[in-house]
Amino acid sequence: MATKKLLTVDELLAMSEDDYMNERQLAFFRDRLQKMEAELRANAEETTVNLRETTMVPDPADRATIEEEHALELRTRDRERKLLKKVQAAIVRIDNDEYGYCEETGDPIGVSRLLARPTATLSLEAQQRRELKQKMYGD
Repeated sequence: MATKKLLTVDELLAMSEDDYMNERQLAFFRDRLQKMEAELRANAEETTVNLRETTMVPDPADRATIEEEHALELRTRDRERKLLKKVQAAIVRIDNDEYGYCEETGDPIGVSRLLARPTATLSLEAQQRRELKQKMYGD
């Protein structure tokens, strides 16, 4: 079985609306999401290794610097952990033929928005409405 070449971004953007979330577009986004997932997992592994290799230093200023660097790295990994969950959920949506469609309205999210944010679950309009409500009523 010959594998089809993945679309390029330009080819993806040049496709008609009738091709929205066809097999080739889904393959493009699956590949993009799987690469993101692999990168996030590699970063997490690297952090684990870095934290294990830490040596104690006698100078309090150096120790404080190292602790601050670790705290920053852990905050970054926490954000990436949350992103990893979104990436995995997006892959599941591809498997369930739900990817690319707004979870509130069912409308297409749009290729351009998905290129910018492959984990998007809302159309731009629905996202703007949600942000406006949050601004008006708070979280």
